[in-house]
Amino acid sequence: MSQTLRWQCKESKLSLQGELVHNSLADLWQQRHNILTGICTIDLSQLSHVDSAGLALLVHFSAYAQAESPLLLQGVQPALRSLIVLYNLQSVLPYEDSA
Repeated sequence: MSQTLRWQCKESKLSLQGELVHNSLADLWQQRHNILTGICTIDLSQLSHVDSAGLALLVHFSAYAQAESPLLLQGVQPALRSLIVLYNLQSVLPYEDSA
């Protein structure tokens, strides 16, 4: 089964849709430098699943963006929030819970 990941950049927000998992990250990873330029917020509310590889990607994105300004994760689902807390990444990945 092939996981799909779609994204859209609008103004200073990157919106991700689908699954942020190991098998779906290659294109986003390859384009990260262009995609992250000017991004302040990542909207995760349309993600159905995030695995540890997806979490690692978000940590990398956050570290990359620190040079410009901190990233804020919006729409964090409970399962991802649990991973962030479990790995004590709250200071690395500031987030807002999903509505």
